[in-house]
Amino acid sequence: MRRLWIHHILPLLFCAMPPTAAVLIFFAMPIAARDEYLNRLRDSAIDWIILGIGGLLFAFQTILAWRAMRWNDDQQDFDSSGDDWLKHLAQAAEWFPLLGLIGTVAAILQTFGSFGVGSRPTAEEVIQKYGPAITATGSGLFMALMNILPTWMVNTGQMLIRKLSGPPVVILFKSAVDKPGARS
Repeated sequence: MRRLWIHHILPLLFCAMPPTAAVLIFFAMPIAARDEYLNRLRDSAIDWIILGIGGLLFAFQTILAWRAMRWNDDQQDFDSSGDDWLKHLAQAAEWFPLLGLIGTVAAILQTFGSFGVGSRPTAEEVIQKYGPAITATGSGLFMALMNILPTWMVNTGQMLIRKLSGPPVVILFKSAVDKPGARS
């Protein structure tokens, strides 16, 4: 039973945490804010770029994280073949808030550029046109959060699995000469 937990259940549970966190965060948002975000998302190319790249990186990191948490009984350690890729992809998470800020600045410039020189827009017009700027920031922050979770997941998962696997098993092989009753 312990082997099943160490080899399959715990890695699966840890890999399920980030997508579960994404769904919980999405549904924890106030309904009006979530609906406004989804409405503005339809027309925002920068949001689709952020969410698309972030989603792909997240998927690759989750696959690598699954591999990184696979315990190898023979070596008494984890599969470390994808660790370098996992670290590099996790570093990409730092870029998502910056992409969100670029989208925000572009939307702000578009908002103020849409008003003619000398025009006096109402506060309602400014707020209506300024809204898309906030979605890019939200998308960037959300993807940054989602893309730092797999590294945490691996570090925490490996610590727990290593603790549960117990001390390394030492197998001593005796030669036929060392066995009682063996001929010399």
